[in-house]
Amino acid sequence: MTTKPIVDLRIYTIRPRGMPEYLRLFEELALPAALRHWGPPLGFYTSQIGPTNQVVHLSGFDSLDAMQRGRDAIAADPDFAKYAELTTGLVVAQEDRIIAPVAFNSLA
Repeated sequence: MTTKPIVDLRIYTIRPRGMPEYLRLFEELALPAALRHWGPPLGFYTSQIGPTNQVVHLSGFDSLDAMQRGRDAIAADPDFAKYAELTTGLVVAQEDRIIAPVAFNSLA
């Protein structure tokens, strides 16, 4: 279980047959920027059953302020700007939820 009190859960829907290119661009451009500004992700997954062509990304933050500072920093990062430009047309939908872990000690 995460020790971060704020978790940013993002679900990206990728156009059909676009997943390999999307994942390559994310790994080459967005992931290094995310590691610089957010730290390592809590998780990064692709859908296997249910809605197809989806990527689920979880990032943890110590506070909403820390999350906003990270978002501002990555928005100004040239690598992330290149990733955003190159993935235009690959991402067809995006959901963003801010979630918080429950305090069940038995899940730790």
